[in-house]
Amino acid sequence: MSSPDRGRRLINPSPELYERLHFSQACRVGDHIWVSGQVGVDPATLKPAEGMEAQARLAFDGVRSVLEAAGASLADVVELTTFHTDLRGDMKEFTQVKDACIPDRYPAWTAVGVTQLALPELLVEIRAVAVAGSGIG
Repeated sequence: MSSPDRGRRLINPSPELYERLHFSQACRVGDHIWVSGQVGVDPATLKPAEGMEAQARLAFDGVRSVLEAAGASLADVVELTTFHTDLRGDMKEFTQVKDACIPDRYPAWTAVGVTQLALPELLVEIRAVAVAGSGIG
């Protein structure tokens, strides 16, 4: 019986980010995937969306896209860490979006209040850890 590939694989569906900013959008080792923080920037305009709901949706779309490139899905997320510039004020809207994107079998989740993110207009950043195939069944 052969052992599974345990080498680190870099996941970069947007290679220009890797080249320009020197980070991987995710790293996969075996079935484990670590997704770098995703933010609510519109890919067409490269500008932050207006409001928490729109930014959260775009950030989850980013997580979903990176996970799909890594061979997984949002159902495979086992841990979320979210960073909020208005933790108390935006939590209701954020949670509604999170629950629409991950409607059951909720992952572990840590929400952190921060004073700033990469751009002044950003309200939330989402990073995730997933185990490919764990969301099945």
